[in-house]
Amino acid sequence: MTGLQYMSGFGNEHVSEDPRCPGALPEGQNNPQVCPYGLYAEQLSGSAFTCPRPTNKRSWLYRILPSVCHKPFEPLEEGHLTHNWDEVEPDPNQLRWKPFEIPKAPQNKLDFVSGLHTLCGAGEPRGRNGISIHIFVCNTSMLDRCLYNSDGDFLIVPQQGKLLITTEFGKMLVEPNEICVIQQGMRFSVEVFGETRGYILEVYGAHFELPDLGPIGANGLANPRDFLVPVAWYEDRQVPGGYTVISKYQGKLFAARQDFSPFNVVAWHGNYTPYKYHLEKFMVINSVAFDHADPSIFTVLTAKSTRLGVALADFVIFPPRWGVANNTFRPPYYHRNCMSEFMGLIKGHYEAKEEGFQPGGASLHSMMTPHGPDADCFEKASKAKLEPERVAEGTMAFMFESSLSLAITKWGLQTSKRLDKNYYKCWEPLKSHFNPKHK
Repeated sequence: MTGLQYMSGFGNEHVSEDPRCPGALPEGQNNPQVCPYGLYAEQLSGSAFTCPRPTNKRSWLYRILPSVCHKPFEPLEEGHLTHNWDEVEPDPNQLRWKPFEIPKAPQNKLDFVSGLHTLCGAGEPRGRNGISIHIFVCNTSMLDRCLYNSDGDFLIVPQQGKLLITTEFGKMLVEPNEICVIQQGMRFSVEVFGETRGYILEVYGAHFELPDLGPIGANGLANPRDFLVPVAWYEDRQVPGGYTVISKYQGKLFAARQDFSPFNVVAWHGNYTPYKYHLEKFMVINSVAFDHADPSIFTVLTAKSTRLGVALADFVIFPPRWGVANNTFRPPYYHRNCMSEFMGLIKGHYEAKEEGFQPGGASLHSMMTPHGPDADCFEKASKAKLEPERVAEGTMAFMFESSLSLAITKWGLQTSKRLDKNYYKCWEPLKSHFNPKHK
C-alpha cells in the first residue's frame, strides 16, 4: 500500500509500463502484428471514434489475455442498486438523512459491490442521459471479483475508511478528503481496511471535466496538475473458474466467470484513465468585498449537458477558507433553485447546519424547494461581529448538483430507516423581524 506511484495531469496523454517488463509498449504504432512479450493489444474507447480531438478519449492496453476471454454473463442479484425511479411517489420536501449505517462484518459481510445502495437519480442509461447517487457501506474487500460500469462514470467520495482500488491501469489509494473517478468500462476492485462508507455520483451520457474559468483567468479552483493517474501494474494470476467479472449494464448487474485476473495489463498509453484528486489542493475563490459569489466558484468537476452552461452534474466542495465580506450575512443565503442539490459531509460541521447534518449523512433539496440556514445559524450570523474569520475549519462538505429532477428510491425513503423526519423543524423557530417603522 505504501510506495504507490502516480502520474500527474488532468486528461493528459499518459504512457506507462510496469518496470518488470521494460519496452512492453510497441514503438511507433498501436497494434503491431506481434506485440512485445507476446501481449495482446486492446483499445478502450471512452468516446466515439469521430469526436473532436479535445473530447476524444481512448487508451491502448497491452495485456496478457484480452478481456473477451470469459464465460457468458448471467444476471446477478443487485440488492439495493436500481434505476427504477417510480418505486415510490415523488417527494418535494427538504430531506435529510442521518449517517448511513455500516453493517458489522460478522453478521453481514458486504464488499463494495454488495454494499451499493441507490439513494436517488433521474434519467436512464439506455438513453445515455442521467445520473444516480449511491451510498456505499462495506466491511470486507472484494475477493477475486471486479466491477465495471457499462452505463457511465463513477465519482467516488470516501467518507470513512480508505479504499485501495486496483484498476486495469494500476493501483490507487483513496482516503477520506480525496476523490477518484473510475470512467465508463474500466474494471476495478476495492480493498477496504474495516468499516467503510462513502458517496458515489454516477453520470451516464457525459464524462467529468474541469469547469471553464472565464473571468477567473488561467489558474484557480482545481489545478490540472494535482490530478493523479496510476502507473501500470500487472498480475499474471490464474484463478481456475473462480474470478468473477461484474458488469453494471442498463442499471442491472451481471456476472461472468473467467480463469485469470483481469488486472493483467503490462503497459498502456492514452488519455482515458482513472484518476484521483485531494480536495485540500483546491484553490478557493471567494468574495473579498461584500455579498456572496455564487457557489459555482467551488466547482471541482463538471459533467456538461447538451445545453450550454447547464450541467448534467457538478461536483462542488465547501472547503476551509477566509470570510471577510463587509455588511454581509455570511452563511449560505435562503434559496430556491432550478437545480437539484444533494449535500454530503465528509468531516466536521457544515456552516449552515451545525446540528443534525452529520458526517456520513446527507440532504437533498429538490428543484424549487426552499432551503437555507437553520434558525440558530440565522440569529447568530445576523448579530455576529464582522471581522475576518476562518470558515469551515476542519470541515469538508460537498454537493452533487444536477439540472435533473431527482427521484428518491424506496431504500432512501423507507428501507434505510435513516431519513430524519424532523428536518423541517430546524426552520420552525424562524420569526418575523419586520418593523414597518424602522428601516
